[in-house]
Amino acid sequence: MEVILKQDVKGLGKAGEKVKASDGYARNFLFPKGLAVEANAQTLTEYKNNEASKQHRVDVEVAAARAAQEKLSGKTVRLTAKAGQNGRLFGSITAKDVANAIAQQLGVTVEKRKISIADIKNFGTYTAQIKLYTGITAALSVEVGE
Repeated sequence: MEVILKQDVKGLGKAGEKVKASDGYARNFLFPKGLAVEANAQTLTEYKNNEASKQHRVDVEVAAARAAQEKLSGKTVRLTAKAGQNGRLFGSITAKDVANAIAQQLGVTVEKRKISIADIKNFGTYTAQIKLYTGITAALSVEVGE
């Protein structure tokens, strides 16, 4: 019997997949526990619509990530900080500070955990990698001055 899984079932498949299961397993375990539904015409149509919806959502996210990549790649973000002797900063510039500067200067909202940069403790220019989506990254210069 073909069923569409509502939740992940160990040894059978992941949620949303259409799989073959024995009749007894489906009727006695999967259906009563609400883990799956029978793959009839209506549920197959719903399954196909859900898959199309997921694909459309992914396409929209990828397009947004590519647009953000074009806005960010090769740009420079300038930050100011107070420093002591030898150009050493009081505190440091973190990914949160860089994310705020990107939002203010370039108009692109980026989550701080998507930015990979070491804590900046001196004046200078640093490179930050921003992961926008799986396989889509942007390189950005961070310039720290007084």
